[in-house]
Amino acid sequence: ITIGLSLMIAILETLYWRDPKPADRLVIDLFSRLFLINFAVGVVTGIIQEFQFGMNWANYSRFVGDVFGAPLAIESLAAFFLESTFIAVWIFGWDRLSPRMHTLAIWLVAFGVTLSAFNILAANSFMQEPVGYRLVHHHLEMISFGAILTNPQLWVEFPHVEFAALATGGFVMAGVSAYYLARGRFVEQFLRPFRVGILGALVASILVVVIGHEQAQHLVTAQPMKIAASEALWQTSGIHAAWSLITIIHPKTHQSVPLIAIPYMLSMLAYNRLSGRIAGIENLQRLYVHRYGPGYYVPPVIPTFWSFRIMILFGFLMIFVALWGVLLDRHGLLLKRPRYLKLMVWAIMLP
Repeated sequence: ITIGLSLMIAILETLYWRDPKPADRLVIDLFSRLFLINFAVGVVTGIIQEFQFGMNWANYSRFVGDVFGAPLAIESLAAFFLESTFIAVWIFGWDRLSPRMHTLAIWLVAFGVTLSAFNILAANSFMQEPVGYRLVHHHLEMISFGAILTNPQLWVEFPHVEFAALATGGFVMAGVSAYYLARGRFVEQFLRPFRVGILGALVASILVVVIGHEQAQHLVTAQPMKIAASEALWQTSGIHAAWSLITIIHPKTHQSVPLIAIPYMLSMLAYNRLSGRIAGIENLQRLYVHRYGPGYYVPPVIPTFWSFRIMILFGFLMIFVALWGVLLDRHGLLLKRPRYLKLMVWAIMLP
């Protein structure tokens, strides 16, 4: 919410700076309070997580701390201080700065929270696909920070998360505005933030789906077990792999019974062509035991399978709801559709 809402507020304040109206200032103040509440929650939970690294995951921190800690340190010392400083400038600078400088402050906040996300995801991407390290005396040492910043996992993961955050911010702004529009209160003031939010939600939702597809394709080679679990694929597929929409999964017997399957679709999704095998869970389990030693390397298949499909469903619902709102507004029908406005309040939960 903080990543997405900061950009939406920055756009809203830029429009206010170009055409200032006192009532619009009050609307920006409302969204600013929602942003600051979530920012404060993020600070508190972030502090707790720092303790978790040392207490809950101490062995992990000892093993990868020299690599994993670097992007997190940059996030704290650079990105977080940047956003915190300019949040203060922005909060207390309404009547002390020129409108141009005050607008610049919120844009720097938006840049800071995005930079925070980038550094945190650089650390997470190292967990998913370790690069730029060497093993020395039973712990990892960094040999290339550039490799961490150019990790191929990072450059599919970061935009996917970033646009998901922007979609969240857009739905929050549009949903809160729809709450007032549905009740006929402050209609003139909340039309602009609704338009900013719903357009941002539409663009970001489309990009979430597109880049999510690219990320899944990357995982076919980078983390094949994750893809196999998300497809409940126990044995390696045939050359023309079908994509199962609904499947009955039996984890104990390692069997999956597809009820609705689309021929060729899984090969198409994985390789952008009609042919291509997907490695199965059992084959990968044997490979990992041979490569890494004894252990059970299979994630929980049922929640992985269904959460993946629910995510896809919600992604397309986000596009549909946002596109519906843009079209209604474009044709001047938005205020004549109170059911849609009420739906938009609940749609905040979709992203």
